[in-house]
Parts: sequence; C-alpha cells; structure tokens
Amino acid sequence: MQFKPNQRAIYATLLLTAFVTTFTASATNLAIPEIALEFRSSATLTGWIVTGYILVTAMLAVPFGRFADATGRRRVYIVGCALFIVFSALIPLSQSIGMMLALRVVVGVSGAMIFATNTAILVGVAPPNRRGRMLGLSVMCTYIGLTIGPVMGGILTHNLGWRSIFIVTALIGLVSLIVAVIGMPKRGEDSVPIRKIRFSALNPLGSSLYAVGIFALMFGFSEAAETRLGYLMIGVGAVLLVIFVKRETVTKNPIIKVKLFTNLNFLFSNIASLLNYGATFALSYMLSIYLQIVMGYNAQTAGLILVLQPALQAVFSPIAGRLSDKHSPFKLASLGMGLCAAGLFSYIFVGVDSPLWHVMINLAVVGIGFGFFSSPNTNAIMSSVPPQDSSIASSMIATMRSLGHTSSMAVITLITHSHLGNAEYKDAASADIVAAMHTAFIIFAVICAVGIFISLQRKTRNEQSGV
Repeated sequence: MQFKPNQRAIYATLLLTAFVTTFTASATNLAIPEIALEFRSSATLTGWIVTGYILVTAMLAVPFGRFADATGRRRVYIVGCALFIVFSALIPLSQSIGMMLALRVVVGVSGAMIFATNTAILVGVAPPNRRGRMLGLSVMCTYIGLTIGPVMGGILTHNLGWRSIFIVTALIGLVSLIVAVIGMPKRGEDSVPIRKIRFSALNPLGSSLYAVGIFALMFGFSEAAETRLGYLMIGVGAVLLVIFVKRETVTKNPIIKVKLFTNLNFLFSNIASLLNYGATFALSYMLSIYLQIVMGYNAQTAGLILVLQPALQAVFSPIAGRLSDKHSPFKLASLGMGLCAAGLFSYIFVGVDSPLWHVMINLAVVGIGFGFFSSPNTNAIMSSVPPQDSSIASSMIATMRSLGHTSSMAVITLITHSHLGNAEYKDAASADIVAAMHTAFIIFAVICAVGIFISLQRKTRNEQSGV
C-alpha cells in the first residue's frame, strides 16, 4: 500500500494511540484484584477504576468533537495525547483508591479528546476505496492493544506490581505524541489562534447539557444498586438529554446535527455499536475475576488465557475491514454480532469446576465475532455522513463505545452488589461469583440478540432500491 509522506506520520500516530488507549484498559483489568487488595477497597468501588474512565469519555467525546471542528482536529488530538501521558504517569503515585480514581477521571478527559478526533483524521486522509482497509488496521491495532494488554498486564502485575502498567502506558504514549508533533501537518483550522475563535460557536450550554445528562444517566445506573439516589439521577439524566435534543434542533451551532439520525443506516449502526459494546466489554473483567478467584490462576496466567479473544479480534478485523469495502458492511457486522451472542450464551454453562477449554472456546467465538463486527460497523457509520460531519461521526463512535462500556460495567456493578454485597472478591464464595457471572452473561446474550435484530434492519443503496 502506497502512502504520501505525511500520511505515514498520521497513520503511525493514530495506530499507536489506538493501541495504547486499549492496552492500558485491558492491562488494568488484570490488576484489579491486586489494587483492591492494596487499598482494601470493595468490589463495587474498585470497579470504578474502569467505570470512571469510560464514563468521562462518554460525557465529553461529543463536546470535544464539536470543539475539534471549531479549533482544529490536530490541535485537540495532540493536547489529548499530552494529557494522557502526564496523568497516566501520575497514577503510580496514588496513595489511596480515591486518588487513583481522580487521576483515572482526568485520563478519561484526555481519552475523550483522542477518541473524538482519531477516526475523523484517519477517514480524512484515507482514499474512499481503502477506507474500510485503513479502519480495519486501526481496529487491528486496538485489538493488538487488547491482546498484549492482558499478557503484559499479568506479567507486569505479577513481577513489578500494578503501578508498572501505567509507567509503560506513559512511555508508549510519549512515542505517539512525538510522532504526531513532528509528522502530522497542520490543516487550516489548526492555524487559527484560539483567541480568535468565538466562544458562542462552541455551544457551551449544549455541551453542558449533554455532558451532565450523560453523567447523571450513567452514574445513576451504576449507583442504583446501592442507593435510591441512583434512580433519581437516571431520571435527571433522561430529562436533560431530552432538553438537549430539543435545543439542538433549533440552535445555530449544534453539537450534534440531529438530522443525521434521520439516516437510518447511521442511526441503526450507532445503536448496534452501543449494544454490542455493552454486551461484550465486561467479559474480560468478569473472566479475570473468575480465572483468578474461582480457578486459582495468578494474574500472569489469567492474562495469557484472556489474550485469545483480542488476538483473534486483531486477526479478523483487517480481513473484515477489507471485505466491507466490497461487500455489505451491515451483513458482515450482523454476522459478527451473531457469533458474539453465541459465545456469550455459552458462558451460562461455565461453572466452578468447568474445564479451561470451555472458557477458551467461548473466548475464541466472541473474538472472531467482534472482529467481524467492529471494522464493518465503523465503516458503515463513517460512510453514512458527509465529510464535513466526520468529527461528529467519529465522536458518536467513541460515545457509543463509551456508553456501551459504561453500561456493561454498570450491569456488572448491579449484579456483583446483588450477589456479593460489599464483600471483597477474595472473601467471596466461588459459587456466588459463578452465580453472578451466569446472571451477567444471560443479560449480555439477550442484549446482543437485540443488537442482531437492529443490525439487520440496515440496507445498502442497492437493497433499498430493490436491485
């Protein structure tokens, strides 16, 4: 594949950040039991190490997408990379679970800046006939991060402690930042001084309504297991988002062009993304607990087992991406969701004494399924909007992913609280952990099945015209 000189630097930095942002997430999952042990925190509170990051990303991805359109995607991307590095490097200094959670929130802000811009930048430089292929490579790097994350997370946690994960993350991020600063050329909007940008054009009220609405909705969902305040927050979030949508239809500078959702392919592709991420994200978190607490493996061995799923995702994503340039991305994505649903459903039959091969076969099925879903679905979303709206589409991809991740962890929080209460994982009975896992995977399999139905509603132009 031939690249222009500036394209090499753009692809290099985008692929590196696709790798490192998922590497740190998957590696951290393997460190959860050790972090909980060191800080003597409950299973529910420790889960916020993961949930807090993705919640903030969900809140801010769309506002940062709007901000990037006004101030320059390169500028927002580079600032996001710099913040990601600095605060990842500060996490090892944490002296309490509260301090660590606060730093993870700030890293979530930087993640929102990166996720709001990286796909838009990639689509902007990739030729239309190779868009699926490049998106496939980006997704491949994402899953390489997910593949190496459990292995390195387990090895680092077992030998050097959980803090080493974030030191390695910061070093990889630094390489990406250097490549971006040196090799990513400025575009027109990146040359405009910040002081000359009209504040009103950024729609601060709309951004606030959106961010607070998302926060209230997802925080309420996560806290509903422990307090009635959670249900109140869900109601507040829903009301704020309704007000936001109504305001966006009449405001001069909307954050989200509501009319984009009248395109059913764009709408259904985003819903399918939300449901598939929601159904699959907590898999590695739950299995990390199962493998270490129930089956007795250490973090290093558990990481080597969990690597199977993202490894297969990394293998099949570029294949599916190339296929989506020639064949219906909707059918490919629906096939992938079907495989994910089958793998998730099979985990209902995993028990305390199940053989390891049963766990690994299910991991393989979900890995192949998600590989066939992600690249074609991303291609479908980005292809259904005009170029000037690519930042919004990129932001929506990040938002659906983050909302799916947050919802997935919220389901786990509700279920673990129901089965384990405030007990620490190490004190929980194996039968209770397995019962919680069964409940979770029943719910996730149903969610994925609904996603298949929605995904199949999409049609190509030829199908729409009856050709």
